[in-house]
Amino acid sequence: GHTTGTATLCASGTQGPERDRENERRTSPGGRSGKEIIDMMNTSVGGRRFPCGSKASARGGVRSTGTQRNNNNVFGERGLGFPGGAKMVSSCRRSNPQRSQAVAARSEGANSNKDDERERLTYAGAGVDIDAGAELVRRIQALSKGTGVDIGGFGGLFPIGGNRFLVAGTDGVGTKLKLAFEADKHDTIGVDLVAMSVNDIITLGATPLFFLDYFATSKLDVDRAEEVIKGIVDGCAGSDCVLLGGETAEMPGFYADGEYDLSGFAVGMVDQADVIDGKSCREGDKLVALPSSGVHSNGFSLARKVLEVSQLDLHAEAPFETTGRTVGEVLLEPTRLYVKDVMRVHKSLGLKIKGAVHVTGGGFYDNIPRCLPDGLGVAVNKGTWEVPPVFQWMQEVGNVAEDEMFRTFNMGVGFIMVMAPEDAEAACAACEGSSIIGEVKVGEGVEFH
Repeated sequence: GHTTGTATLCASGTQGPERDRENERRTSPGGRSGKEIIDMMNTSVGGRRFPCGSKASARGGVRSTGTQRNNNNVFGERGLGFPGGAKMVSSCRRSNPQRSQAVAARSEGANSNKDDERERLTYAGAGVDIDAGAELVRRIQALSKGTGVDIGGFGGLFPIGGNRFLVAGTDGVGTKLKLAFEADKHDTIGVDLVAMSVNDIITLGATPLFFLDYFATSKLDVDRAEEVIKGIVDGCAGSDCVLLGGETAEMPGFYADGEYDLSGFAVGMVDQADVIDGKSCREGDKLVALPSSGVHSNGFSLARKVLEVSQLDLHAEAPFETTGRTVGEVLLEPTRLYVKDVMRVHKSLGLKIKGAVHVTGGGFYDNIPRCLPDGLGVAVNKGTWEVPPVFQWMQEVGNVAEDEMFRTFNMGVGFIMVMAPEDAEAACAACEGSSIIGEVKVGEGVEFH
């Protein structure tokens, strides 16, 4: 909605197409800067006191002044800060386009079967141009030089004084939306939207505070929009944060009938002592994996291509499961929220998470190295976690190389914590379904054993 404010959070890029009509919603006048919001939470809101770290339900509203660029199909979120502002720390090192291209080359020939002459489906073949994404990242890195901003983390940290940082992240849902349109199921896609951003900012140790959304469509269907927003509210509730505000844009002729697009913006806070930055990762540290709920919200360009090859309808019973769920229900299963598990380990139990990874676009190969110092890589032990049958089905039906699967999908692992061996065991005991899947080694990259 249109609100006044003295600061813009997560506002980078160029203004989107001029809208014929914008709808104000879910915000109140009097937007505040990030520091004012934190100060407000230390005082009283509506007669109630909210100490810092609690979730105030008062609605202030921070105005979005532009459409943020995002490349999460391949490189995940780029943490962006205020140009000319104080230096913003990035939790992980920058994306490595050369590594991505090398993995792509390996994928072309990996796991070949001479008896199988079917075409191999790939992420690139499904329409995701990895080289173009890498080039854009390089150009943005060049543009950001001299601004005090380090590009490449899962989110960005901005100092607010008192040895504290605001942590911001933004993301969308991608072409998973296409399946939601086809299945006419809109009540959980909002959970995906929240999860993609809050799961990013907790990799830096941040406690999520609030969430903002952007909903755009050609012609507003109020009932359908309500379903989507309900999912966003549910996602915020599952992340212990609040939906602080949002924007509804009605743009006739811009989208196909019945379709819409979503963007989300999460803001959290972390004390300097609790920042997870990967700097203390050492050889021998363990990888604690938290299970995914399914495909989550990445790789759907390839997943939809596999679905096309299979000739299955979304309403057909999933042939790879015995649960009776339909193909659509399996693929649209909401992205798991990892906030409570990570906060339990990091804050309540006081165990040290040295590095953290949200396994999104780029899978294992492009995401795990982002939280490690130069000179370190990981060895992952296959068979130490359960791979959901939907991935095995996609690999078989699409004749997808194994390297391509691990580079595109989460393969049953949605979040990874790098921890010392003794802490890793305690974390596994505290997080249901978790397992130790490998360890840190000398030498860069991801190896499978």
